Order: sequence, then structure tokens, then C-alpha cells
Amino acid sequence: MIDPSSTVSRHQSTRQRHPYWPLFPAVLWMLAFFLLPLLLVFAISFASRGLYGGVRWVFSLTNYLMILDPLYLRIYGRSFLLASGTTGICLLIGYPLAYFIARAPARWQGVWLLFVIIPFWTNFLVRTYAWMFILRTEGLLNTVLLDVGMIRAPIEILYTDWAVLIGLVYGYLPFMVLPLYAAIERLNRSVVEAAWDLYANGWSLFWRVIFPLTKSGVIAGCLLVFIPTIGAYITPDLLGGAKTMMVGNLIQHEYLVIRDWPFGSAISFVLMAAVVLGVLMYFKCGGVFEDVKERR
Repeated sequence: MIDPSSTVSRHQSTRQRHPYWPLFPAVLWMLAFFLLPLLLVFAISFASRGLYGGVRWVFSLTNYLMILDPLYLRIYGRSFLLASGTTGICLLIGYPLAYFIARAPARWQGVWLLFVIIPFWTNFLVRTYAWMFILRTEGLLNTVLLDVGMIRAPIEILYTDWAVLIGLVYGYLPFMVLPLYAAIERLNRSVVEAAWDLYANGWSLFWRVIFPLTKSGVIAGCLLVFIPTIGAYITPDLLGGAKTMMVGNLIQHEYLVIRDWPFGSAISFVLMAAVVLGVLMYFKCGGVFEDVKERR
């Protein structure tokens, strides 16, 4: 007869000798479907374009030097500007909204959160097309403004940077609200009450108590918005048209239109390096590394 206690102890000793074996499937998946393709694209970025497209395995740094052209630098600058603007606007709109939801009665919090995530029930492409009908010259926005007498002529919004900014804010606002709500909902209300008892006004209460305690949600929300928006493709392609090209559109153009895979790979890696560097600096400014050191 098998002793259950000996079996349990044997399993425990196995886990102690190999504490990381449950991670093997995830590590294998990341190696096969993330790291290896990434290394392949990195290798292609140093190759040359074939005569009819494709890849010629001739080592060259030309692809990375071409990025220094003012034309491509302007595209990078526009992408960072629109991504930063989208992140800032989402934070300004999302923080009060998340605070309102977190401080609402418990029975209503689920309802408000449902309203936040309802847009995800519709395809993102369909929602972007809807904004085209809203922002065009004969669209809903101009029609309403003309009817109420606020403008005398239609406003040209579609196919501009403003249309792209509106579409990006609309598309990624929930990614800012949800982590902010989670951080604010965990906020200890006794700390806020103590600040009121110590005669703190509303402004100092927010900047010196509430905002620092919810900084983790702010950082998470900003990252969840900034990283996908800087590489956005659908929104600038539909709402910006040919007038507004971001890095995502440039990569698509190099891969599918010009068929210059090496240059498209180089653009992708420069963008990824810039984003990683920005994220590290953001963590440093946000005090994340200092918090980790203090916990150790």
C-alpha cells in the first residue's frame, strides 16, 4: 500500500529541486513565437532588398542610416507627438472618470465599468469607420454645429492630425480608465479622511495623497496607451489618410507596397528600441525602481 504522506513529500522535494519547471511551457511558447521571429526580423534589418523585393543576405548598415533622413525623422516625430498627446488626454479624461467610478456605490460600479468596456464589443475597424462618418464635412458633427449656428461653414477635420488624435483617444481611453480604477479602488479611504482632518485642501489632497498612492495605476495606464498608439496603423490610415502617416503606416508601406523588408525591419527595431528606452526612463521618473529597491 502506498503511503500518501511519502508521495506528497516526494512531490514537494521535486518542486524544491526544480522550482521553475511549471514555467517551461510559457518559456517554450515565447521562444518559438516571439524570440525566434524577433531575431529573424533583426537579421533581416541588416540585409539588402532584392531586385524584385524580398531579401538579399548582404550585410549592410544602409537601412539604419536611411532612417536619419528628415522625411522619416518627421514621421517618427509625428508618431511620438500623437502618442504623447493621446496619452495625456486619456489621462486627463480617464482619471476623473476612474475616480468617479471607484467612489460610486458598489452596486453601480459594475454598471459604469460596463459602459467603459462596451466599445470592445464592436470591432475596432467598424468603430473607426463610424468616426469617419462623424468627422467628415457632411458628417454628424458639422451638421449639428451648422444647425445650432456655431459655425458658418463646415470644418475640415477628417484626414488631419486632429482626426487621428480624436480616434486614438476614443480607441484607447478604456485602457487608461481600467488600471486607474483598480488603483483608486484599492485606495485606503482612511488616509484621505486623515488628510482632511489635517486641514488639507482639495488640491494638496490630490497631489500629495491621492495621486502618489495611485501612481502605479497612472504608470500602467500610460504604458497601455502610449505603446500601442505609437505603432497605430488603422486609425491614422483611415482618419488621417495620406496626409498623416505614422510609423505603423510607414512599416506597412515598406513591407507590402515597396516590398523593402530590410528597411521595414530596421524601422521596426528603431521604434522598438525608442519605446523600450522611453519606458525605462518613464519607470525611472515614476520611481518604480526606487520602490523596488526599498522593498528589497
